[in-house]
Amino acid sequence: MSKVGAGSKVMIGKLTDIPEKVGKEVIIGVNSIAVFRLPNGTVRAVENKCPHKGGPLSQGIVAGEHVFCPLHDWKVCLSDGLVQKPDTGCVKTYETVVDRGNVFLIIN
Repeated sequence: MSKVGAGSKVMIGKLTDIPEKVGKEVIIGVNSIAVFRLPNGTVRAVENKCPHKGGPLSQGIVAGEHVFCPLHDWKVCLSDGLVQKPDTGCVKTYETVVDRGNVFLIIN
């Protein structure tokens, strides 16, 4: 497996490969990333690990710009990675680019 350097633009598939409002896990190097296509066509990507108990966010329920952890229902904002009150914490977010139907992640 090749290493992915900081600032790398990595193609993860076609936009049509990502179901709307359903998470998809993508592994890049040692990073497990949850990728979501929202109803407005925006693609969001966050670390695939809830800060509470490590639940796989890619298996969570999507509502608007948020995903709910499948283990304990923590609500995580997909645009900034912040856990919503009354809970606290955050997950890493990844920049996404859609170009000619292909989806890319920027790995920093």
